[in-house]
Amino acid sequence: MLERFRKRAVPAADGADGADRPVSGAEADGEVGHRLRAPSKLHAFNRYEIKYLVDAAEAAELRKEIEQRLDRDRHSGDAGYGIWSVYYDTRQLRFYWEKIEGLKFRRKLRIRHYGDRFSVNLDTPVFIEIKQRVNRVTQKRRVRLPYGDALRVCDGRQMVEHDPSQRAFLEEVLDLVLRLDLRAVAMTGYQRHAYVGRDADVGLRVTFDHRVRGRDRDFHLGADATNRLIVPARKAIVEVKANDRVPYWLTDLTAKRNLQVVRVSKYCQSVEAHGLAPRSIFHIPDHDLDAGRRPALLSEA
Repeated sequence: MLERFRKRAVPAADGADGADRPVSGAEADGEVGHRLRAPSKLHAFNRYEIKYLVDAAEAAELRKEIEQRLDRDRHSGDAGYGIWSVYYDTRQLRFYWEKIEGLKFRRKLRIRHYGDRFSVNLDTPVFIEIKQRVNRVTQKRRVRLPYGDALRVCDGRQMVEHDPSQRAFLEEVLDLVLRLDLRAVAMTGYQRHAYVGRDADVGLRVTFDHRVRGRDRDFHLGADATNRLIVPARKAIVEVKANDRVPYWLTDLTAKRNLQVVRVSKYCQSVEAHGLAPRSIFHIPDHDLDAGRRPALLSEA
């Protein structure tokens, strides 16, 4: 059985308890109950994360069991929802190597969009996010703003008009971009089904990501560009996210199915799949590599 987490996470800034999911205008103003309580447009939260790599068929069975204990995220629907992210890094891929080397403190910068990427224009709301790891705790801070403003900060390297509550965070982002000479390096996209805890499991979140793909060019979110599968189509990445601990019923479930914890980063997966860095020991092999053949380019929109 997996060890139960015992160490409490540091309380999140502004009292927020956010999640990787779409946020509506009402939610951005803090009207979504226990998931986002911060009244400002800057959301921050801490949590533990555990990842598993699961066959798609088993993921479907696992979802059925999860649905008996957790509520479906209201944005998921039957088809789930898309998540698209553009990652920024140095010329030497500093953030990538920090992850590969397992540094106790590491971070990454990205612009993230929820939904159909082909509908993205300069007015579309997106998030600028700094995701960082401090020992075993994952911390994420982000602001929601129009895509054009996000590009002006991260690509144009200039400050934009902002809510006063966003100033310190945007200054931190701009400092990172300027000081480390950050640039867009890789993009990832996938379809997500998400479940949230209720009653005693409030704060628990379980997500299923499939059709994980990416590219290393044409970084505009709305670009009509081809993406390459960076995780085999027959695999899904399952993530368990908890503010405090993973409940016993869930650790029992993963143990019953003999699920093995994996150390995988979608950003690193995209970097390696596109030959920007050598494939690490954490890389999920392509289907053709599993079969002992040269990898083929698996593409889809």
